[in-house]
Amino acid sequence: MSKKEPKKEQKIKLKQNIKLKKEIGWEAPIFIVLFLSLFLFMGNIMGGTNMIKTMMATAFDLLVNVCFYLMAVAVLAGGISGVLSEFGVIALVNKAISVVMKPIYDLPGASSLGMLNCFMSDNPAILTLAFDDNFRQYFKKYQLPALTNLGTAFGMGLITVTAMMGFPVPGALKAAFIGVMGAVVGSIISVRLMIMKTKRYYGTTEWVETQNAGQIPIGMRKVREGSIGSRFIQSLLDGGKIGVDMGMSIIPGVILICTMVIMLNNGIGDAGVYNGSANQGIAVLPKIGEYLQFIVGPLFGFSAPEAIAVPITALGSSGAAIGMVAEMVARGKVSGNDIAVFTAICMCWSGYLSTHIAMMDALKTKEMTGSAIFSHTIGGIGAGIAAHLFWMILG
Repeated sequence: MSKKEPKKEQKIKLKQNIKLKKEIGWEAPIFIVLFLSLFLFMGNIMGGTNMIKTMMATAFDLLVNVCFYLMAVAVLAGGISGVLSEFGVIALVNKAISVVMKPIYDLPGASSLGMLNCFMSDNPAILTLAFDDNFRQYFKKYQLPALTNLGTAFGMGLITVTAMMGFPVPGALKAAFIGVMGAVVGSIISVRLMIMKTKRYYGTTEWVETQNAGQIPIGMRKVREGSIGSRFIQSLLDGGKIGVDMGMSIIPGVILICTMVIMLNNGIGDAGVYNGSANQGIAVLPKIGEYLQFIVGPLFGFSAPEAIAVPITALGSSGAAIGMVAEMVARGKVSGNDIAVFTAICMCWSGYLSTHIAMMDALKTKEMTGSAIFSHTIGGIGAGIAAHLFWMILG
């Protein structure tokens, strides 16, 4: 009986949707080899002690000079979005643009509210609406999974745009808004590609199931209790608190991803030798960018090869990508066109590789996760290309 117990236990876990693998398999030795190879390669160039010291110093520099700055931006953006929501501005905008959602995205007008929520906050914000029956009742089954792509294309939009327009780069304000236009193009590409996949899988007739629709009357919205002044202060502070939470949530991504990307992107710097100071590296990504310049140059128009590090970082964390932009701006490596393309890609991708799987699982449509990731990859590239073209015309 003892030999059969592990099998029973495995079946129970599988029923609970827990993915299992053998205790010892091929992943461990391959990971060890790749992990050690990377750090041995970096340590051989920088020196082992200098590599560790640079890693720690860069992480601290990112925390103090980038993460806290982004948190401050997030608090301001959260407070503004809270006030706009409390006094019906978001609802008004939603009403105004809902008529274009069906022909452009093949989604019901209600989805525009999810798009705006994500723009004001982050990708998963659309999930709070996706579980509201008053929201779900407008969707067919093939449309619901596309909310992941729509929300992600606008996730952290307000923070991204605010940060980008604040950089001391000529034409940054115009470039940030051009980047938003590029992100819109990317969102259309991503959602439409996803809709093509979901139509074939789910068909076009079945509606999403609802349980308690009609709790909030149509045409009404929730507001806080108290006077107008009290509601203003409460919504402002509550929105700011959400900004703090968002600022805290992006710290791991900024420090972990951005530290590694900086060390792969930067060179020795002004020091002339590796001495363990912050922001030194082995300059691998610029070399890769030079090899890819014949593709990246015409598509995005980057002014420097190392700019390719920003979209690579945006795959996992848009906050970390913004941190990369801040570091490149300080070195004078960013132009107006770059700001436009960075805004479009950072806003459209929004670290989708780190959120898409969880969001699709939450929507109970994880069978379409691969399609969602593929569609959004193409959408982000399209966003960057569109922003570059818009800049050439309008910049």
